[in-house]
Formats: sequence, C-alpha cells, structure tokens
Amino acid sequence: MTTFEPGPSPSPNPGADPNPMPASTPTPTPTSSPPAPKRARRGRWIGPIRITPVSTVVALVLFGSLAFIVYVTFKVHDGQIPLLAVGFVAFGAAWAAIAVGALIGMWRAASWARTGRATALAIAGGIAGLGAIGCFSIAALLTLVWNT
Repeated sequence: MTTFEPGPSPSPNPGADPNPMPASTPTPTPTSSPPAPKRARRGRWIGPIRITPVSTVVALVLFGSLAFIVYVTFKVHDGQIPLLAVGFVAFGAAWAAIAVGALIGMWRAASWARTGRATALAIAGGIAGLGAIGCFSIAALLTLVWNT
C-alpha cells in the first residue's frame, strides 16, 4: 500500500536549477553615480536657523520687550500703562517680523516643492501673526485706557 504525500510539483527537468541564468550573462553592476557632496553652509548657524543681522535684531527686540513688559509690570507703579503700551508695540513688531520671515521662507519652500516645510512655516507664521495682532490690540486698549 502506498501513501500519497502532497509536495512540490515535479519540474520538467528534475536536476535543473530552479532559477536558471545563462552562463554568458555577466553579473549586473550598479550604474548609479556616487551621491553628490553636500553643499557647505556659509555663515553662522544655530541648528537650522541662520544667524543674520535681521534675525539678531528681531531676537533682541522680542526678548528685550518681553523683559521690559515684565519689569514694568512688577517694578513700576507710576505711569505703568503707557510704558506697557510701548512694550507691547515692540513685542508685536517682533512677532510681525517673525510672521513676515515665515512668509518668505514658506514661499521659498513651496517654490522648491518642499510641502512639509512650507506647511510648517505657514502654521508658525500664522501663529506669529496672531501674536502680533494680539500685542497691537493690547497696546491700543492700553492707550485708550490711558487717554480716558
């Protein structure tokens, strides 16, 4: 009595290689060229942010106006409202400059077809623009309060 066991189907050539390759075919060699060397970045950088005179001034105004607002809030008692208004105008101007910088960066990223970077810059620029609008609104309200 014989037993039937399922297995691979018999090949037409029982001793042949299952993946035949003609002996005359040379081994394929990669034809791609080596990757191009990275372009050296010029100037000074902190991570992905390039340090320029404009970015330095914007950072100084942003942190300086924030420190001024905190100082006026806790230390000054006479004439506090007009000083706070001036501080918020400077703070809003710094946020507006950041929003304009994000707009320029978004335009460049979109023209280079870097959609992820363009989207991130659009969101960051929108938030910076909202910060600028808020600071200018606070400055306007403080001026109205001072003049009444």
